[in-house]
Amino acid sequence: MLNLSNQSVREEVWEHVPRQSRPELLRTYASRKLGRILLVMGLVFLVILFLPWRQTIYGSGSLTTLAPQDRPQNVQNQIAGRIEHWNVREGQFVHRGDTLLTLSEIKDEYFDPNLPTRLREQLAAKRASVGAYQSKINATDQQIAALRATLDVQLEAAANKVEQAQNYLNSDRADLVAITTFYETAKARLLRYEEGYKNGLFSLTDIETRRLKLQEDLAKVTSQRNKVSSSLQNLANARIELANLRAKYGQDLAKANSDRSTAVSSRVSYEGEVAATRNKISNVEVRRSLYVVRAPQTGYIVRALKAGIGETIKEGESIATLQPEAPLLAAEVYVRAMDVPLIQRGRTVRLQFDGFPAIQFSGWPSAAVGTFGGEVTVIDVVSSPGGKYRLLVRPTQPQPGDRPWPRQLRLGSGVQGWVILDSVPVWYEIWRQLNGFPPTLSTEPDVTPVKGEGKEKSK
Repeated sequence: MLNLSNQSVREEVWEHVPRQSRPELLRTYASRKLGRILLVMGLVFLVILFLPWRQTIYGSGSLTTLAPQDRPQNVQNQIAGRIEHWNVREGQFVHRGDTLLTLSEIKDEYFDPNLPTRLREQLAAKRASVGAYQSKINATDQQIAALRATLDVQLEAAANKVEQAQNYLNSDRADLVAITTFYETAKARLLRYEEGYKNGLFSLTDIETRRLKLQEDLAKVTSQRNKVSSSLQNLANARIELANLRAKYGQDLAKANSDRSTAVSSRVSYEGEVAATRNKISNVEVRRSLYVVRAPQTGYIVRALKAGIGETIKEGESIATLQPEAPLLAAEVYVRAMDVPLIQRGRTVRLQFDGFPAIQFSGWPSAAVGTFGGEVTVIDVVSSPGGKYRLLVRPTQPQPGDRPWPRQLRLGSGVQGWVILDSVPVWYEIWRQLNGFPPTLSTEPDVTPVKGEGKEKSK
């Protein structure tokens, strides 16, 4: 129909169609239209099946910090005491070294306000004792030196006496040999004279003279033998005197050395007491400086763990919680154990923080709205109590069209993360999900630990 006239003939034709045939005509027209729609949908679905799909690994957790010193810490007192005054309020900003709390002493041994002065007096007395014992040691050394010098002189004199007695003994023995020889000679002469007297060669007077001479020689022999015995006794006495002298001076030296050792022991003992007293003085001075509890670093007082004035606290007890200033935030995300082998350091992560609305498209991260970028920095080598593994995700330099992490983020707030993996066709992802398989990677992830990475980051 050329449709050249403004008058429509559809109504006229439709009026001529029997009423029984009208539903059949309507069903034929609707079926054609539905078939076309299904065909278009099938073509669209077929195209979608071959579109790229970005595989992701989902995890949830909370915000923390990369550096341990940036995390909330409990401020502890090092000594036991009683609270006298609070210098801060909860939520107050403090600098490192600011006074947080003032304590007073509760141990009776430190009650004396002049305790350092008393300890210094004790220290001076013990140092004087050390000096006195040192003087005694010096005097004993001088006494020992004098005894040794005297002993050397006495020993030399006694040794000379022994040598002299030995010389006297040798001389007397030589005289005894000579006199004995003279006696034997006189005895032989007497025998010859007696033979000659019998033969009439000598007179009786000669015989008697020779006999008297023999008696004199015998007396000389006896006298010389007595001298030799006396010399032997003198030699023995000289040797005994030498031994006694050595024993006497040895005893004196041993006593002097004993006195010296006693003095050295007493001096060392007092030196130990001096060191202990000095240590106690230092401990008292350090303890008094600990009556004031100071902030270990700059930050905010989050909560006071101890309350009113006059409350007694033990040593090493936590008194307040401090949040360091400007911590380096990181997302603490927990993932399933079956997904950990597919993750490596440096992988891109999209994060959604609690309190910041976002729409995340798992397969097309570029279409997500309200998420923030990050990268995997740490992968725990052991599982957490829940059986999952922890990832630490730090912020990255914002890419074009991306936003930096909000400044309003607080530690402990919830976070959800999607670790971005490789691209696969949509049909493969559907097949993987139906079979419950983990995601796949084109290359094996490198899990070799980097030596010294933690040290370099801390520096």
